Amino acid sequence: MTATARRVVVTGLGMTTPLGGDVRSSWAAALAGTSGAAPITDAWIDDTELPITFAAQAAVKAADVLTRQETKRLDPSAQFSVIAAREAWKDAGAPEVDKVRLGSVVGTGIGGIWTLLTAYDTLRTRGARRVLPLTVPMLMANSSTAAVSLEFGAGAGAHTPVSACASGAEAIAYGLEMIRSGRADIVIAGGTEAAIHPLPIASFAAMHAMSTRNEDPERASRPFDTQRDGFVLGEGAGMLVLEAEEHAVARGARIHAELMGAGLSADAHHIAAPEPAGLGVSRAIGDALRAADISAADVVHLNAHATSTPVGDIAEDHGLRLALGDDLEHIAVSATKSMTGHLLGAAGAVESIFTILALRDRLAPPTINVDDIDPDISVDVVRKDPRPLPAEGRLVGLNNAFGFGGHNSSLVFRSV
Repeated sequence: MTATARRVVVTGLGMTTPLGGDVRSSWAAALAGTSGAAPITDAWIDDTELPITFAAQAAVKAADVLTRQETKRLDPSAQFSVIAAREAWKDAGAPEVDKVRLGSVVGTGIGGIWTLLTAYDTLRTRGARRVLPLTVPMLMANSSTAAVSLEFGAGAGAHTPVSACASGAEAIAYGLEMIRSGRADIVIAGGTEAAIHPLPIASFAAMHAMSTRNEDPERASRPFDTQRDGFVLGEGAGMLVLEAEEHAVARGARIHAELMGAGLSADAHHIAAPEPAGLGVSRAIGDALRAADISAADVVHLNAHATSTPVGDIAEDHGLRLALGDDLEHIAVSATKSMTGHLLGAAGAVESIFTILALRDRLAPPTINVDDIDPDISVDVVRKDPRPLPAEGRLVGLNNAFGFGGHNSSLVFRSV
């Protein structure tokens, strides 16, 4: 078998999200249609006069899981990634692997913004001598993958895609290529974000990108609904253990799913707005399907990017029709950001896990808060309650993730 012919499987899953502190609790809450959005109660919310006062914060605080030393030495984004990676590694059976055959790829959209801005406040108010010596290692975007690499001794490479909200999905795609190219046998891959901070909230609000439903946060994220008015900011991490199939089989690992292919493209259209016809989206999806050697007819489930922005949801729908055809009734479409909010760089990884679990359990999670579906939306949105997927055969699902800058990512998974 040549390196490029290697099949890649998923043997470990880990996450911490606004719905739960691990995979089991997050998935149960998603199937139940639970919203993770709530008013922000941190002290800073009263001092900043922000126009938006709610978010989807992590259901379990990192400080309740990690040691005091770990929380002091890691930015919140890295804290989340370590928590999710530990769960994923344990779920994979803590495999024995030559450390130079183990890789780490953790994407993030913003990185250590809490560390950066807190250090700047310290510099201004208390002087240069009070700035912590670990500030740079904590704030750098690659701090999360560095922490994971150090934790597990991953010597094949530690990488950080920074592609806004496509980062987590691009990390998984990169991990796929690391294994197929022969660089690694196992890669811990995913995404993380901890950007519920006054500055990102103020900035997103100034762009009119976020929902302003301060009085009704649980119903604010409304993908595909006519009354959607922007995304809800979320935080957390999702991590997958990717493994060469022959390596997983040789050690008797439990396999959650096969990662069949990935497609990446760029809109080259606008720094923030999506290309309205969905051309870049369609290229990413089409490339993913070709890489997986499957057709649109094979796909039964999609976890859509679907941020709940007026233009973004329409552009994705256009891209889906271009790539998959006008007959989309056989694809059950879920938009789990309606519950988790938008985890930015972690979104593609968390939603990849939800895609895998949907294929495993043959159950597509619901999209909540869709009271009046936009007439320009043509996909079959799973609403209110979970929907059974086909009971027989190996099921194929897609996960889409798109980001500011025109980044488009699509991943193809297949059940075992």
